[in-house]
Amino acid sequence: MVTTESTSISELLFPHITESPQELERRYPPRTLGEDAFVTRFAPSPTGFLHIGGLFTAMISTHLAKQSGGLCYLRIEDTDKKREVEGGISGITESLRDFGIIFDEGVIGTGEERGGYGPYRQSDREAIYHVYAKDLVRRGLAYPCFCTESELEAARASQEAQKLRPGCYKEWAFHRNLTLAEVKERLASGQSYVLRLRSEGSHDRHVTFSDGVKGKVTLSEHDMDIVILKSDGMPTYHFAHVVDDHLMRTTHVIRGDEWLSSAPIHLQLFEMLGLEAPSYSHIAPILKQDGSSKRKLSKRKDPEAAVSYFKELGFPSEAILEYMLGLANWTYEDWRKEHPSEERDQFRLELDKMGSSGALFDRIKLEDISKQVIARMDAAEVYRHVLEWAKTFHPELAGQLETDPDYAHAILAIGRGAANARKDIAIWSDVPAYMAYFYENESPDVAASDVPDSITTEDAVKVIEDYASVYRHTDDKDEWFSSIQQLSERHGYAGNMKQYKKEPAAYKGHVGDVSLLLRLTITGRARTPDLYDVMQVMGNERVMARLRTRKEWT
Repeated sequence: MVTTESTSISELLFPHITESPQELERRYPPRTLGEDAFVTRFAPSPTGFLHIGGLFTAMISTHLAKQSGGLCYLRIEDTDKKREVEGGISGITESLRDFGIIFDEGVIGTGEERGGYGPYRQSDREAIYHVYAKDLVRRGLAYPCFCTESELEAARASQEAQKLRPGCYKEWAFHRNLTLAEVKERLASGQSYVLRLRSEGSHDRHVTFSDGVKGKVTLSEHDMDIVILKSDGMPTYHFAHVVDDHLMRTTHVIRGDEWLSSAPIHLQLFEMLGLEAPSYSHIAPILKQDGSSKRKLSKRKDPEAAVSYFKELGFPSEAILEYMLGLANWTYEDWRKEHPSEERDQFRLELDKMGSSGALFDRIKLEDISKQVIARMDAAEVYRHVLEWAKTFHPELAGQLETDPDYAHAILAIGRGAANARKDIAIWSDVPAYMAYFYENESPDVAASDVPDSITTEDAVKVIEDYASVYRHTDDKDEWFSSIQQLSERHGYAGNMKQYKKEPAAYKGHVGDVSLLLRLTITGRARTPDLYDVMQVMGNERVMARLRTRKEWT
């Protein structure tokens, strides 16, 4: 209730604030979007690296906004300057861009932002928060609290001794009813203060709201006189995000379920400010299997909690987002099977199909999805992604790729474009080993255990020497295979599998054994893409060098 005394206290605390909430309403008008459009946000604090759970939330928020014809903005909640880390904002914006998360408005880098509803950094919005804080004091809904830390600690100790809930409420809100004269006296003596909300809630009552993920939620009403402005004048998270979500015209807040217990505070703040609350959706965390139990991914314990971990390993951003959509909605995997060539954003994400107990992080499944994503890329796209990754994490590979781009493209093109494209690469850090034998200057090492039992050392020497004498790099694929069949037969091996299966005792082995020997001699590996294609890319000189300088088996 507005009184002469409450009005005087508001003027005493905020003499510099002349703007009203109504004027802010005009400065930040409702957005002109469709009736069903979502306005969502991602609002991290620059206090450390971007967590994989943050990326998950950002992905969901941007996807929902886009599919509804709305928008999503990036707001930086940087009012806690003590915990802010150097480069925190640029680290967040760069990590989000690395993984394909693009916002319509908001902070796009340190000192950079776009959109008409800013500033989008909370540290630049102090005067806006003071407008609403002043109005709350004027209406008797907030007050200055001059309690010292020692006084608050003594109150907590007394509450604990009496087995009472700790906090500032009811008779424990010591400065709730200070008079104008008392406030003036304390200010004149230089006492520091915080601004507290005069809560009208009761712990014995309940508040019920509809959560987009969890459905109907009922919690105890909030009754604490929480701090809304700290002693330095900056707002607390609770107060700032309510003001910002309203003025930025947020319709749907997607956040982790660790904030569920704070919902009564936020709903109360919206009500006391006379503002309409957005729809809240609290999403379950990404979990990790730890022995026989599951737990949240930990920033301290788990390297995969940081999105930089996935960047360093070289997971394509598309693979991460594909995997996360599967975590978000169980229907996504079936949709992807039915729409293999559709863009990911064509999938309709539904909040009520999100699990409420938390999704388990599955590295094996993520790698399988990543293999499929990379297999769908053409050679030029793979080259571009690998080179970008290698410039930061594998300079030697980057040098090879840039020295002879045509050769690198040809290597990466092997087996691509077919319906059953090979899936040799799961992450970009697989590529150095995948390509290594194409760049080796001498005959590769061959593991004796890989050599077929049917081929003795003596036979191997004869077979390889014979093949080197007849090899023609200009042969087409049919001619090439025919020459290997003939080679096999000259040395006592069946030229085709039907012959061998019919009379296995009549042969030392079969053409597959001879082909494997040649594969090992040329590449050093038992498994590679199609050998003819590999040899064509290597070129005659490299192939002949491998055949003529065969090493002893190791």
